[in-house]
Amino acid sequence: MSRNAKAKRLAANYPVPQSKEDCDEMIRVLGDVRRELARTEADMNDKLAETKETFEKKAEPLRDKAEELLSGIETWCAANRDKLTQNGKVKFAKLKNGEIRWRVRPRKVNLRAVDAVIERLKELGLKRFIRTKEEVNKEAILEDQEAVKGVKGISIGSEGEDFVVEPFEAALNEKAA
Repeated sequence: MSRNAKAKRLAANYPVPQSKEDCDEMIRVLGDVRRELARTEADMNDKLAETKETFEKKAEPLRDKAEELLSGIETWCAANRDKLTQNGKVKFAKLKNGEIRWRVRPRKVNLRAVDAVIERLKELGLKRFIRTKEEVNKEAILEDQEAVKGVKGISIGSEGEDFVVEPFEAALNEKAA
């Protein structure tokens, strides 16, 4: 698509400046709009923070009460586990207002000093527990593009082109508090 065709397509549904002065004025207006948008977003975030704080304060005693109830239920169920689970035949019990369950969490491996563990596994001939991952180093390809020229499956493209408009803005000097 030619540059003119792209310009016409882009301009179809938008106001288009007719001169350099018009374009400069639109950039000024864009800056005004972006600043107003930032103020609106800041106002929204202030209101959200106030609302969140209000509901967090309301929820805190409820969380405490829920934790207290759960601890009491867990204590009673632990003391009566054999009766509730038919001496361990099942891992749950249905009560009138709900169900309780004991779940066994899946096992997991915890590692400390991973490099030392890998070395020890190698020393013990337990390489089957060591995973090796191969992947293409794209950063190295970008640094030495000539070396991979002609390698099927590798192409190096541009990231494209962005159009950026940055209205001039100045910051106010801050007074010492």
